Amino acid sequence: MRKYILLGLAVLLAPSLAAQQRDTARAQGDTAEAGRLRREIEQRFSNRVQEQLNLTPDQTTKLRATQERFGTRRRALMQQQMERRHAIEGQMQPGMPANSDSLRKLMDGVQTGRAEMVKVDQEENREMAGYLTAVQQARFQQMREQFIRRVGELRMERREGRGFGRGQGMGPRRPAIRGGARRRGI
Repeated sequence: MRKYILLGLAVLLAPSLAAQQRDTARAQGDTAEAGRLRREIEQRFSNRVQEQLNLTPDQTTKLRATQERFGTRRRALMQQQMERRHAIEGQMQPGMPANSDSLRKLMDGVQTGRAEMVKVDQEENREMAGYLTAVQQARFQQMREQFIRRVGELRMERREGRGFGRGQGMGPRRPAIRGGARRRGI
């Protein structure tokens, strides 16, 4: 009888283990694809910045180095913040008692993460001030804010099942959040 129970469990668990392995392999492929897409998008943004700010080759080189250095730190902080927020959401499930100590640590971590993000932005701005004019730096900040806003819109569309493109099966492009007029995305 015990053999039949074990055999039954093996039959029931085998498909879920295989699916978990497929999901892990798919996630690794998605991560590689996401990295490739991120680099491509960053390159396009960099080209647009160079063009619109009329950067010299030296300024372009320095800005790319700054973006790589601070972008790596910023992405790591954003990943940590996302993990903290997911953990907080996990603690706040309806019908489940939340662990106050754990929540306090997570919320403190979110605050610390915000402060670290401000610190990274300040350090990056100080570095850019060494090779960009005030006008170039201000315009760069505007372009980056528009870029970040557009990436957020695309993520929302993706979560809603509409994907990144306007291809077959994709929903219509949403109007801009402000004023209804859509500016050209970055």
